[in-house]
Amino acid sequence: QVQLVESGGGLVQPGGSLRLSCAASGNIFSINVMGWYRQAPGKQRELVATITSIGSTNYADSVKGRFTISRDNAKKTVFLQMNSLRPEDTAVYYCKLDQGFPSLREYWGQGTQVTVSS
Repeated sequence: QVQLVESGGGLVQPGGSLRLSCAASGNIFSINVMGWYRQAPGKQRELVATITSIGSTNYADSVKGRFTISRDNAKKTVFLQMNSLRPEDTAVYYCKLDQGFPSLREYWGQGTQVTVSS
């Protein structure tokens, strides 16, 4: 089984920064994709950023230039550095891991709240 545990959420003022972490444990394959998604109240869950096991990244347009995703494969951990935060970034942030061949399986963390408010 795979478990994902997020940490690092909290309350921050507009323009501030936060760093999220997601530690994976269990049967983690060497080839996978990890990512961050978020869900604001009344909205659908949306992609924030993803990173492959070789470091290729993808970002939502709304966070490009402000957020940076990275990973430590040895520690099976993915990070999301969030700078220049805006009130519209307020959401529950979820970590996701995709792995497996030929059947791709997805795993989700429990989520961590990020609130951007003055």
